[in-house]
Amino acid sequence: MSEPRRVPTRALALLSFALPAAAEAYIGPGAGLSVIGTVIALAAAVALAVVGFLWYPIKRMRANAKKKKSAQSKDAEPKNEREAAESGDS
Repeated sequence: MSEPRRVPTRALALLSFALPAAAEAYIGPGAGLSVIGTVIALAAAVALAVVGFLWYPIKRMRANAKKKKSAQSKDAEPKNEREAAESGDS
């Protein structure tokens, strides 16, 4: 037979840890600024990681597309005057 009283006891214990009373504690200016600096550094690291994973592959794709386009335009143009004369474009 199951123990019906254990479930409410566990739930009450978890709830008491999740909702603590106000702590009468003092955080000095050094510790407070350290926490603020850490949070800002963490946010900047996450932002730079997102930029690194998104921007640089896009930048590389754009550079490859530009190289490919310039290579195609060079292939379409005659390489020298002799080829131009042979094709009759002059």
